Amino acid sequence: MIELPEAFKKKMKGLLETEYEAFLESYEKERVQGLRLNPGKAEAEEFLAKAPFHLTKIPWAKEGYYYDSGDRPGKHPYHEAGLYYIQEPSAMAVVELLEPKPGDCVLDLCAAPGGKTTQIAGHLLGEGFLLSNEIHPARAKILSQNVERMGIRNAVVANETPERLAERFPEFFDKIVVDAPCSGEGMFRKDEEARSQWSPDHVIMCAARQRQILDYAAQMLKAGGRMVYSTCTFSPEEDEQTIETFLSDHPEFEIEDMGTREGLSPGRPEWGILSMETLRKTYRIWPHLSEGEGHYLAVLRKTGKDDGTWKRKVPKYLKDKAVWKEYEGFCRELFTEPERYLDREEYILFGDQLYLLPPQMIDLTGLKVVRPGLHMGTMKKNRFEPSHALALSMKEEEAVRRFSMKADGMEAVRYLKGETLRIEEAINCDLNGQKGWVLMTVDGWSLGFSKLAGGILKNHYPKGLRWMGGTVFVS
Repeated sequence: MIELPEAFKKKMKGLLETEYEAFLESYEKERVQGLRLNPGKAEAEEFLAKAPFHLTKIPWAKEGYYYDSGDRPGKHPYHEAGLYYIQEPSAMAVVELLEPKPGDCVLDLCAAPGGKTTQIAGHLLGEGFLLSNEIHPARAKILSQNVERMGIRNAVVANETPERLAERFPEFFDKIVVDAPCSGEGMFRKDEEARSQWSPDHVIMCAARQRQILDYAAQMLKAGGRMVYSTCTFSPEEDEQTIETFLSDHPEFEIEDMGTREGLSPGRPEWGILSMETLRKTYRIWPHLSEGEGHYLAVLRKTGKDDGTWKRKVPKYLKDKAVWKEYEGFCRELFTEPERYLDREEYILFGDQLYLLPPQMIDLTGLKVVRPGLHMGTMKKNRFEPSHALALSMKEEEAVRRFSMKADGMEAVRYLKGETLRIEEAINCDLNGQKGWVLMTVDGWSLGFSKLAGGILKNHYPKGLRWMGGTVFVS
């Protein structure tokens, strides 16, 4: 039995009244676990036919599935290929309510570890601009790694304060997610640290911080834009009361009615200070009513109409002809359609690292940027070496040379361990007599690069990601 803080239990009993016993009993059940498919990589029908997991649909998330506790999707080649993101099921509701569309400019303000960011990217399908921000440097690095694994081309990862972003991006974004830092009551079933750190004072401190973050987010949303505020906590101070305060301070905002959603319960106006009836249009996910750990969500619309007068300052793109010559030669060697890359102008060089920026990106000079776009690779002496991020962003048919592996075969495991492979081990492809960069694929999905010479494939799977000797996966 999980030991819950006594003050928390007393508080929830007072709030839930007759529902309290069912709520308390939910902590005795095994927690549910979920994964969310990456539509930028795989069609659901094809993935479900090949995946060796026991999956059942999550009702509030189009690409979301529960998986059995005996499955290990985090230890499978499909995970390394970015076909899915392992995510708590409740958290998937946030982006479903945001409804980002291809071409939107979107901000994920408190983005680490990357669940919402990667879900937003799946809706954008490579069109538009996604700024994913995380204030803590170590967590921003994890966020960047997940953006890379999922093959996202049009995202920028920043490590900034909401205040500094608000100064740079006034009324810039069509849609914003504020998945605010909170007291984490919805994580009590899986996180002992969340339980040990909880206190009534911590709840009050979190609520104050959330209101400040929301104020900065409001400045960055276009008139007519949509913002989703969410927490993984149950305390009204961080949920209904935070939204009440925000609406009182920001009369240009209103709660948007997104209708009834399966698995989502209405907000509780009676738990607010002002008892605003409109709070009933916000949402809660309860562990005793739905298969999820718990979440609060509010969809906010900024009234008015964007006048379109905001002028963006574009970055200074790559002009070095020598660098471009090396890169052009690489593109013509690797890609079946090199002009798709060579016709773009939005390249920048960070030291010796080449990035392809989203076309809508503005000049971010002076801001702390972890990943300014798609990392294409490294400029070395008289040659260009492609990045792992580029491999994961590619489709199999984009590569001139590719080495096919099966998820349940030892070649994929050996590749993920960093071992050298030979061309005769490839499936359905002839690389005899060839040399150069090869896209490694698993069941048709990109996994990384190798470099071919003399029939030997030198492994370029990143050393920090390589599987250790004891790694196993579901087959």
